[in-house]
Amino acid sequence: MKNVVLDTNCLLMSLSRRGNYYKIWRELIEGKYVLCYTNEILAEYEEILTQKMGSLIAGNVISAILNLPNTLQAQVYFHLHLITLDPDDDKFVDCAFKCNAHFIVTQDHHYDVLHDVEFPVIDVISIDEFLEILNNSAEC
Repeated sequence: MKNVVLDTNCLLMSLSRRGNYYKIWRELIEGKYVLCYTNEILAEYEEILTQKMGSLIAGNVISAILNLPNTLQAQVYFHLHLITLDPDDDKFVDCAFKCNAHFIVTQDHHYDVLHDVEFPVIDVISIDEFLEILNNSAEC
């Protein structure tokens, strides 16, 4: 099972049952991959989900993340400071590094800088690439 960090926008995109990316949320619920997060990421998820979808849905999503057996909460004690264009995104990189995540799923081009970093190697893929991985494997 792969460890994955989902950028907030990708999590948001995966929640609509009518959307193209609902399979990402459904397969998290079904235990097909491990979602890695930190308290800081969880707080951002809750803030943005509350703004976009309301507090009830945000609370349900956060509760699911906290209670699923295939989520991994990381305690980050160091900061790599690799995302210079948007330092707020560093929390996702730090989480991925701490959890030895296979990749960060994002649509944000601020992460493109990671392609040029020799260490640590942190793969970044788009939500479409992640969906293709899920479609091509029985278990991520």
